[in-house]
Amino acid sequence: MNQDLRIEEILVADKLITRNQLEEAIKLQQKFDLNRPIKDWLVSLDYVTDKEITQSLARYFRIPYKSLKRCPIDQEVINLLDEKVVRKYEVVPIERNAHILTVGMTNPLNLYALEEIRLLTHLEVKAVMCTKADIEDVIKYYYSGRQAFMAVEQLKQESSINKLPKVDVYNKTDEEIKNAPIIKVVNGIVEQGLKLGASDIHIEPGREQTRVRMRIDGVLYEKITIHKSSHSDLITRIKIMANINIAEKRIPQDGRFEFIKNGEKVDVRVSVLPTIHGEKAVLRILNVQDNTITTIDQLGLSVSDKKLFNQIIQSPNGIILVTGPTGSGKSTTLYTILSERNQGIDNIITLEDPVEKEIVGINQVQINPKAGLTFASGLRSVLRQDPDVIMLGEIRDAETAAIATRAAVTGHLVFSTLHTNDAASTIVRLIDMGVEPYMVSASLVGVIAQRLVRKICPYCKKNYMSTVEEMKKLNLVEPKRLYRAEGCQTCGFTGYKGRTALYEIIHVNSHVKQMINEGKKVEQIREYARTQGTTLLHDNMKQLVLEGSTTMEELMKISYSMD
Repeated sequence: MNQDLRIEEILVADKLITRNQLEEAIKLQQKFDLNRPIKDWLVSLDYVTDKEITQSLARYFRIPYKSLKRCPIDQEVINLLDEKVVRKYEVVPIERNAHILTVGMTNPLNLYALEEIRLLTHLEVKAVMCTKADIEDVIKYYYSGRQAFMAVEQLKQESSINKLPKVDVYNKTDEEIKNAPIIKVVNGIVEQGLKLGASDIHIEPGREQTRVRMRIDGVLYEKITIHKSSHSDLITRIKIMANINIAEKRIPQDGRFEFIKNGEKVDVRVSVLPTIHGEKAVLRILNVQDNTITTIDQLGLSVSDKKLFNQIIQSPNGIILVTGPTGSGKSTTLYTILSERNQGIDNIITLEDPVEKEIVGINQVQINPKAGLTFASGLRSVLRQDPDVIMLGEIRDAETAAIATRAAVTGHLVFSTLHTNDAASTIVRLIDMGVEPYMVSASLVGVIAQRLVRKICPYCKKNYMSTVEEMKKLNLVEPKRLYRAEGCQTCGFTGYKGRTALYEIIHVNSHVKQMINEGKKVEQIREYARTQGTTLLHDNMKQLVLEGSTTMEELMKISYSMD
């Protein structure tokens, strides 16, 4: 801002900070980083917020302040400014009214920026002041998938009959191939998925158009639609990248490719499935270079759950199972356990499909059924490798279950996953898979059931008093203040931002082993575990609702999944 030297004086005059606080911030600036603005030091010291600073400056310079949290912006307005311009000047277009364009800026006094925007848009420019965080949220939400959107528009413009021109990869230069419309579309789709933190990208053909949906925080959101005439070329491009047979369209096929953007390498697993309207593709994104392992403290365990968790994973031998539906965070928990056990004194071997993270000091094996390397055959080979700790990505069949339990009772520590609704039913599931009850009781050390639930966005959540029906579900005797999701710029108008984990942990002690041998019912085992400190998934979920961390809507989803 042109008046940068006066910012601190404005804040003092506005009684947002004291002279002493200003002097302390100046000392830190002089000691550590003179290039860092003084207002950033004041914010980092928690003396004032960025929003308070922005509002104070807006008042002083008599410029309107605007929050962009709940400010949907028309895509045509977004298209008026290129991403390079918005990032260069920290500016975003907000609305257009005839010949007037309203823009949000962190520095509305930047006359050079205002003049360039006027020349680029041929519109009169009106500036309002916004926080840097709001500007960044708008850029992330509206510009992250811009390459894909623009490439789709290019497809429509380049073909008057909406039929995509073929890409002759044999008679084109690398640059011409790279700039081909369909390749821009595919690259743009993957880039958008990366920027939005999507775990999966679905490309789904319909009768008249193809829709692209992305799974973010466990929920699918539609992002792009493409004319049906281009669908075949889109799938063909993905197949080529994933080394999948492009001529075969009658059967499901799988493949993979690596995608590099800004030096970041991700592994993309591709599954193609024939449907009545054409082939559907799902791209699962795995960041193989992100080897950051979640620590036990970062798992989100309660004090009581953490105590049980640590007790179980320190067992010298036996089998420990992590259970839950697909996408419930089981792999994250397994990697945390492996990291905790990886102290350099054990021979740790994993069998995974796929290997999601590389861990130094651990021998990781990629399952390859086509080559005959299954979980069962791989486990037999691993047992000849003098292992101390074995991690199986999943127990999929009776054969693998039998080998795993035998390995556990012969002195090995085995970790694996199962798809069950809760911890207690996992015990019965093993028996149903053909493992004798005495082998289950002898081998099983503990079960960790888990779910991932969406956290309500802290920027737009609204409180309300619980209804009579909600009071019954939460076992309340009187109304309590709860929160509902509203939706804003920060959360992409979903009302939710991020996810947290729920756990239900059973330590299989001597009494539980006896109950297994006696053929006790799931309900009896569950109730006993509760008396021994186990907090059930449903009870943990209720607590999150009462704390205001999530909503009744999420509670009902968990309840339905466990029925």
